[in-house]
Amino acid sequence: MDVESAAELEGTSGFTVSLENFDGPFDLLLGLIAKRQMDVTTVALAAVTDEFVAYVRKLSADAGAAEGTFSPQALDESSHFILIAATLLDLKAAQLLPSGEVESEEDIAALEARDLLFARLLQYRAFKEIASHVRATLDENADRHPRHPGTDPQLAGLLPELVWRTTPEDLRAIAEKVFARPAMEPDDVRLEHLHAHAVNVRDEMATMTGMLRQDGTLSFSELVRDAENRLVVVVRFLGLLELFRDRDVELSQDSPLGELSVTWSGSAQGETEAAQRAAAEWDDAADGAAESPGPGDEDMRPTDEEHHDG
Repeated sequence: MDVESAAELEGTSGFTVSLENFDGPFDLLLGLIAKRQMDVTTVALAAVTDEFVAYVRKLSADAGAAEGTFSPQALDESSHFILIAATLLDLKAAQLLPSGEVESEEDIAALEARDLLFARLLQYRAFKEIASHVRATLDENADRHPRHPGTDPQLAGLLPELVWRTTPEDLRAIAEKVFARPAMEPDDVRLEHLHAHAVNVRDEMATMTGMLRQDGTLSFSELVRDAENRLVVVVRFLGLLELFRDRDVELSQDSPLGELSVTWSGSAQGETEAAQRAAAEWDDAADGAAESPGPGDEDMRPTDEEHHDG
């Protein structure tokens, strides 16, 4: 068992004892007994109990409790003291047993019980130290509160109340309208997306950095205002993530799902290195996926839907 300093054994209780061979905090006495630096047989448990009763009465009187009653703090300390006093009493009884040669199973059981009592005393001290640490941590973080953003009010208002008001007559009218509709001619197959211009990640990153160098801070909507289609918006967002990873830009958002603000904080060298690294990484991804080319220096072409959205 490691030898610890006596200061580490002192707890938060104000109960002190005054005996012939010890004068100090009760927690310190328990620590010395647990470390076997003091023999429990030399401790007058009756005197300790009398002093504790006087201490509890004074504690209740100071708290304003009525005569014959105990304050909550006094009750809490009394429950701890009863447990420890019972442990010390059993431990003292085990120590007073004859310590001759162990021959019977009862003697072995008595020795095992003594070791268990020591273990209980050590566990009590450990839990008390942990409780003090938890209390200190709670006090230190008392002014910290978690953030609960919740659902954005604009999105919460988009869900209408579900009220079923459709009658069988309404369903019949809807069915008649659907069956009475003339057959629709299939749309012509469009080929515009096969000849759409390519979108290069490195070029889009250069476009965004040029805008940020000029204005300093822009919203993401302003960065993609001149985008021709949805694919350009996606590519610029990917490039923005690369710039943020290399700390060339700073991102801020005042509210959940709010406008994203982008501030330039990098250098020309950082911009060039970020663009080259992004192109190299996406080229490697493109080589590993033959069916869908990656977004690096490989050309990214919009789909038919993205082309017409632009």
